[in-house]
Amino acid sequence: MFARFLSLAALGLASALVGAPLAAQTSPSGYHVTRRIPVAGDGGWDYVTFDTARSRLFISRSTRVQVVDANSGQLIGEIPNTGGVHGIALAYSLNKGYTSNGRDTTVTVFDFVSLEPRKVIHVTGANPDGILYDSVTQRVFTFNGRGQNITAIDAVGDTVVGTLALGGKPEAAVSDDAGHIFVNIEDRSLIVEFDAAKLTILHSYPIAPCTSPSGLAMDRAHSLLFAGCDNKMMAVIDANTGRVIATPPTDEGTDADAFDPITGIAFSSNGAGTLTLVTQTTPGNFTSESIPTARGARTMALDPKTHRAYLITATFGPPPAPTAAQPHPRPAMVPGSFVVLVVGKEG
Repeated sequence: MFARFLSLAALGLASALVGAPLAAQTSPSGYHVTRRIPVAGDGGWDYVTFDTARSRLFISRSTRVQVVDANSGQLIGEIPNTGGVHGIALAYSLNKGYTSNGRDTTVTVFDFVSLEPRKVIHVTGANPDGILYDSVTQRVFTFNGRGQNITAIDAVGDTVVGTLALGGKPEAAVSDDAGHIFVNIEDRSLIVEFDAAKLTILHSYPIAPCTSPSGLAMDRAHSLLFAGCDNKMMAVIDANTGRVIATPPTDEGTDADAFDPITGIAFSSNGAGTLTLVTQTTPGNFTSESIPTARGARTMALDPKTHRAYLITATFGPPPAPTAAQPHPRPAMVPGSFVVLVVGKEG
């Protein structure tokens, strides 16, 4: 997922409206950017994870994870030495968290309360990207982009217990809380379902017309999957059959999806500078609404208690002149411009 963000930056699309005055945007849903939280520090970013137990945001920042209090906006700690960190998974019952470190091909285990690192685990595939804790099996799964496989880690003993080959590049994944995991296969436009205990593939579902799926969310009550697609749509998929039942429009550069089980809204964060809200109006029929956020804000986390979405981005300057060695140079992030955007109905 981090590589997808860098491609957006290279195109010069990641300039955010940091510091702009807040103004509620009129929209049918009432959602709008209600707050901007500046976060100090340099480095790129990828996933952001919301901690529902303590209202904290875990933000991957290249070499470390920053932890921000969502209420005060204060930076309250960092988890260091996570080279090329992509994602963060939280195991509440075990009081532990896990980071997927793509450059280091490792997972860092940290104490959920103190944030102190406890162990480093070497995974079995290159570039661990997405990461997921499954409470049913008490396993952590890393989805290894270049390795095209999954590493399963026993979260009680923090040891690797298996590997599952996928035959393609995995992105985001979700659990149905019944022993099954669904994962996007980005380069093959598939969703693979596998048994979390046996590490066997159960189904492989083509999801055309969706291409290059990245984000994935699930409505467990109604067995629906929501996949964010590179071709500006969200694929709504019956998790029991794999059938695509709707493709409501989103926007350019989508990278993360979330679902709010209380409001019934599925979210897609889009690097073009919008957040798309998808709602089922009648069985099988969905409407979508896109509200403005800021360019580059393509990853997000959802607080299911307050129904707020948290997106992250920064301002980028113009790219340097191309050279033979760097024909498509990436623009540099403006120092001090990294920000968390809070989207809700307040204000």
